[in-house]
Amino acid sequence: MNATKLFFSATALAIITVFFTLKSKNVYSPPIITGSKNLLSKCELINLKGAVGPESIAFDINGDGPYTGVADGRIIKWNGHEQGWVDFAVTSSHRKECVHPFALHMEHICGRPLGLRFDTRTGDLYIADAYLGLQVVGPSGGLATRLVTEVEGQPLRFTNDLDIDEQDDVIYFTDTSTQFQRRQFVASVVSGDKTGRLMKYDKSTKAVTVLLRGLAFANGVSLSKDKSFVLVAETSTGRIVRYWLKGPHAGKHGTFADLTGYPDNIRRNSKGEFWVALHSKRSLLSKLVTSNSWLGKTALKLPVSIQQLHFMLVGWQAHATAIKLSEDGQVLEVLEDVESNTLKFISEVEEKNGKLWIGSVMVPFVGVYELS
Repeated sequence: MNATKLFFSATALAIITVFFTLKSKNVYSPPIITGSKNLLSKCELINLKGAVGPESIAFDINGDGPYTGVADGRIIKWNGHEQGWVDFAVTSSHRKECVHPFALHMEHICGRPLGLRFDTRTGDLYIADAYLGLQVVGPSGGLATRLVTEVEGQPLRFTNDLDIDEQDDVIYFTDTSTQFQRRQFVASVVSGDKTGRLMKYDKSTKAVTVLLRGLAFANGVSLSKDKSFVLVAETSTGRIVRYWLKGPHAGKHGTFADLTGYPDNIRRNSKGEFWVALHSKRSLLSKLVTSNSWLGKTALKLPVSIQQLHFMLVGWQAHATAIKLSEDGQVLEVLEDVESNTLKFISEVEEKNGKLWIGSVMVPFVGVYELS
């Protein structure tokens, strides 16, 4: 064994020892949020049957659905308990080998639809496909059309989420990283990657403008009710960033909210409040690893799989946490399933007709919680 390999082996062994030593000190434990309500275990579960990973939830202009994208590249629609889920659209024409509910090595071929939004004027569904870029499909579904696959001469590597300003006819969307693809999301977070971007697509001119660069895992996107600002989740730091579109602060950005976990999608309700889904909470250990790029990169060299590393860092904090924020970033409500009895690793919370529809990129069902 040469000196380099010996060094890394010794380092890996030391980190593993630290992991298990720290475990005894309860540093894996998720932080407690004051005023949180442990209610999400009461969710009804709607199983997908032969599919997994309903990351985003959307309803069409008639209020039908929800629609959701799943890991095999399909977008499916819920037609009620009698008919169940039906196929609606796909983002790739290469479907011959897309037969497995979950196959990471096929995502770049089959597509992986993440964020979904309907244009309420046209009925078109806009899709952020992690590998195949920004796409659109008509109200009847079918094969989606690609709108943006590269920016500034470089292919999009991890298109994540979007929101639509129908008044100005533009779409705001995120590219999580210029270095890592979706199946490498753990490496993106722990390595300290800050190449995420928030962008604007003009539907009439087809021009793309980069609004923000240097984001640490750019994720969920949501416009304010008055369209004066757009929010973007910076997952690795636990921040929600606000970018001003109008008014005296137009073109400027800053922290809208600091959260106790790793935020995924952001969805605005009819009142103008924002629901944020946390992939997991941030324990002392996960904060340590994700805030120190050297330690994070060293953790990637541990003799464990990416799945095992993911579980070591956030598995103990994976219970469902949904946070409602006011229009000025104040926490209004926190709903959880603190024992992970029903939900965990949630990716989106969509409020519709007195219910919360809850997606997760890692489970084979959608959760439905009745608001009181």
